[in-house]
Amino acid sequence: LTNPNLIKNVSSMINNESFYFEPHRLIYLTILELTEEIPTENINLTNIITSLQDKGRLKHIGGIERIISTISSFENFSDLENYIQLLNEKYLRRLIIEFGKQVIVLGYTTSLNLENILEEIEKTLFLLNQQRNGQKLYSIAEIVNDVFLEMKNKIKENQESGLLTSFKDLDAILQGIQKSDLLIIAGRPSMGKTAFSLTIGRNIVKKYSIPLIIFSLEMSRQQIIYRFLASLSNINSNRLKSGKMTLTEWKKVSESMKLLSNLPIFIDDNPNLSLTEIRSRLRKILIKNKTGGLVIIDYLQLMKSNLKIDNRVQEISYITRDLKIIAKEFEIPIILLSQLSRNVETRINKRPMLSDLRESGSIEQDADIVIMIYREDYYNENQSNTPITEFIVAKHRNGPVGTARLI
Repeated sequence: LTNPNLIKNVSSMINNESFYFEPHRLIYLTILELTEEIPTENINLTNIITSLQDKGRLKHIGGIERIISTISSFENFSDLENYIQLLNEKYLRRLIIEFGKQVIVLGYTTSLNLENILEEIEKTLFLLNQQRNGQKLYSIAEIVNDVFLEMKNKIKENQESGLLTSFKDLDAILQGIQKSDLLIIAGRPSMGKTAFSLTIGRNIVKKYSIPLIIFSLEMSRQQIIYRFLASLSNINSNRLKSGKMTLTEWKKVSESMKLLSNLPIFIDDNPNLSLTEIRSRLRKILIKNKTGGLVIIDYLQLMKSNLKIDNRVQEISYITRDLKIIAKEFEIPIILLSQLSRNVETRINKRPMLSDLRESGSIEQDADIVIMIYREDYYNENQSNTPITEFIVAKHRNGPVGTARLI
């Protein structure tokens, strides 16, 4: 009302529902509607009052006297941020009170499935927690400015553009794994998909101190720990499982266990994991950890949706699309392991291609990055004593493709 130039800034932070007092809500709603009708720079007190009159709201809010008293009670523009924060806080408290009433009703409604009730409660709590950040439509000018500042800060602070895997040749191609990325690691059985993904996960957790959440539909949590310990201690996993080790090896294992215990790693080895449960687990962990996280799912073909879909191709399409939505919703990268079809085995050149992804083209479509694993020694035992594993970046939505060769 006092300075229409502030409308653009304020409208991105509060909506008309933020106001509890009905006259104030109607005044703000009218101003928002006016911004859709005429340019912001043309808005002034006169056309705000005229708009209130035309919409039959002026009398309801208490006439022009209400407008005058509101303007006269306003003191300082420097307090604007505090006013907005106070408005949003009170609005959230009202939403929490309303939510509490709904929870009581749900608790008494025994005809509803308990799992669905708990899922709805968790979802609403998460949305309330996210509400503080707000959702808005961004102008290109705002986005360009944000990107410019981000680039400047990275140069100034020598920051990486994403989460580095610590495999230099791979990082040179990917430039780090970005927030909200769905990264597919694909290969034939025994190519090293799980070992590779767990090593990436461990490297990222150690480097960035963010939580790693592993959903293992194939291996038990104990088997995953053996994998981690074998990698950290450089001791063969068969020797670890047998317990027949030298004192030096036992010392290495002990040190590895200590290091592993201090890392924020969470493991869910439920073989019947659903997308609903993935969301639920992530909410619980990420509400406590504001720094983001990383998810590994092992593996896609063992997953099932809650929907009754007879067509497996459609079901896989639904799963990959929902996982991409989850990655974006929580702003965390998801590493999803996937099997390749047997078509690879029928070719002379057995290096995998995108068309080898099993059961659905949607895997290729929804993924931001697709890395395919190829080992020549898997097919040719007469290879050299130093076998090379090729990590073929077959799709990279935001960068180049290429091949990283690792020992």
